[in-house]
Amino acid sequence: MIKLLLIALALFAVFNFSFAQTEEQIKNSKPASTNVQNAQFPRITPDLRVIYRMKAPEDAKIQFDLAGKKYDMVKDKDGFLTVITDPQVPGFHYYRLWINGVEVSDPASETFFGVGRMFSAIEIPSAGEDFYTLKNVPHGDIRTKLYFSKTTNEWRKIYIYCPPGYDKDIKKKYPVLYIQHGGGEDQRGWAVQGLTDVILDNLIAEGSAKPMIVVMESSAARKPGEPLPQPRQAPATPAPPPIVLGQSNQPAAPGAPRPRMNFSFDTFKEVMLNDLIPFIDKNFRTLTDGNNRAMAGLSMGGMVTTSVTFTNLDKFAYIGCFSGGPRVTEKDTLSKIYNGAFADAAKFNKKVKLFFISNGTVEGNSPLIAGEILKKAGINNIVVYQSPGTAHEWLTWRRSLNQFARLLFKK
Repeated sequence: MIKLLLIALALFAVFNFSFAQTEEQIKNSKPASTNVQNAQFPRITPDLRVIYRMKAPEDAKIQFDLAGKKYDMVKDKDGFLTVITDPQVPGFHYYRLWINGVEVSDPASETFFGVGRMFSAIEIPSAGEDFYTLKNVPHGDIRTKLYFSKTTNEWRKIYIYCPPGYDKDIKKKYPVLYIQHGGGEDQRGWAVQGLTDVILDNLIAEGSAKPMIVVMESSAARKPGEPLPQPRQAPATPAPPPIVLGQSNQPAAPGAPRPRMNFSFDTFKEVMLNDLIPFIDKNFRTLTDGNNRAMAGLSMGGMVTTSVTFTNLDKFAYIGCFSGGPRVTEKDTLSKIYNGAFADAAKFNKKVKLFFISNGTVEGNSPLIAGEILKKAGINNIVVYQSPGTAHEWLTWRRSLNQFARLLFKK
């Protein structure tokens, strides 16, 4: 009996010590910037752990699912369920809750369209890195427009970043960057998760990038009669993405099912060339030649980018692939792939002023390898960038845009 009492007292002491530790960590943490207004959880500790706390019915089993790992939430003496995660990599990460085995989004967080549906997410701050932080500089704006696509016979919504001063000097014309999202995302990706306007505002203010218009469209395009997407079934574990230039077997959103894509890159190419670019050139003050037009994309958007640009090199002098793009290996005959885009190196170099490829270092070294292969073939306008310490995620792509935009439209 005495032995049982001593065990109980020891467990009680451990519980109280653990509770005190948790309360101290909460005191020293801050609410995530991605929380809804006035929500105090999730919180981020100085060592980048995430603390989550909530109340729930007695019989509820709740797990906090972040970066591919599920954490069991533990009830404290006040009836709150609490969890503290491992330290997280800086950047933007999707997460979700599991309540008695049912997946739900967190009502305390903003939601983002990112893996085929609206998803909770948390922004983990990156110390000493402020290129995507709001600053006291002149700000442009992101405008929403609808245009009609004759190719798909539908109205399509786009987001357009106009640089600071766009409405003041009505005679000035600007170069244009068309930038594409990844799989399971849409035109909101670069406007919301990507913080395109903040990144460009800061670059332009410090003189590191030329003022430009940025167009964000959805790559999903189907002609009348083309098959509609099939209902998506969530696999038990994330299916690995195909390995392409700048991409490894890192899931786009750790722990989340990958969406099924049922649309045609060729159809989007028609939309872009026949509907989107003419609409932008007609309704915005653009420089309309190929030397003042760029296209880039992340992951699947990199593949969309190569599909459009490699067959229209006269229309795009700047091309960027972030964690995705063309497959290039030592075994390839470069003259035969991508409709012979690399067949004539001198011609490619003359038309394309910049071919930028990037990924995160956690994804592997495929951009470095591909860059060397292309340079050996005489393609000499390659720039390779690797985001240190990041995987297939938004911090990789924000950093890539930050580097890519610095190189655009300059003599």
